[in-house]
Amino acid sequence: MSDPGLPHRDKALYPPLTPSSTGLRGRCPRCGEGRLFSGYLEVAPRCSNCGLDYSFSDAGDGPAVFIMLIVGFIVAFLALYVEFTFQPPFWVHALLWIPLVVVLALGLLRPLKGLMIAIQYRHKAEEGRLEQG
Repeated sequence: MSDPGLPHRDKALYPPLTPSSTGLRGRCPRCGEGRLFSGYLEVAPRCSNCGLDYSFSDAGDGPAVFIMLIVGFIVAFLALYVEFTFQPPFWVHALLWIPLVVVLALGLLRPLKGLMIAIQYRHKAEEGRLEQG
């Protein structure tokens, strides 16, 4: 069953755009103009500029995994540095690192989700299917 929204069936003529230039800004991976998101993390049904159907997009847990790795490394490094350099009480650590984790995680989630969707479009990724023989 063919789905016209899949990226490998996309026959529109647009210059190729890099996933980083479109995804990190939350723009359409095909035209680079329309919005990718209709809410903070909710993907729009289609591009308002070129009409690309976003039903192919499925970032899954990828952005969250990358954020845990990136933010975890940054916060763990800073927490260890502060602990060994200044040896502050526990409440100072809580005051410093809890807000930093929340701000970094929420700040990176949307751009990384956009990047994952743009990479899916660029590489024509789609759900795996079993051959029926």
